[in-house]
Amino acid sequence: MGWKFYDLDRVAQKLVIEAKGRDDRLAKKDKSLPQAHKMRMAVAYGLERFWGEHLRLKGKEQNKSQFWEATWTEFVGIMKKTGVEIPDDAQANMPEKLWALDLETQRVALAVLTQLCDAVIWWTQRYKTGSLDDAD
Repeated sequence: MGWKFYDLDRVAQKLVIEAKGRDDRLAKKDKSLPQAHKMRMAVAYGLERFWGEHLRLKGKEQNKSQFWEATWTEFVGIMKKTGVEIPDDAQANMPEKLWALDLETQRVALAVLTQLCDAVIWWTQRYKTGSLDDAD
């Protein structure tokens, strides 16, 4: 089995650029990029917790909710490229679907989500002080 590149870094950069674009118009308390660190910490609590965070924020902190949801959607797409189907719907039984994944699939999914979140944090830090035009 050979190494396959699934554009985790490129996806993370895209997520951060989109979030930064939304954040530039907002007050500091409403910015979503600080959520990157919270996303990475939430991975330790599992797929269900990560998936559900956008619902918790929806309506109260829409910009942050949008960042979480976009990250989840990208993660599901990445996993699909690997041949692993991760449930992705807004139905009430979504937690049960995530818990129904076999243990090996859960472990692989969490490893990929961890790497995606690490990349999101890296790009968040990269763009934190400068403008996007400063990127090399």
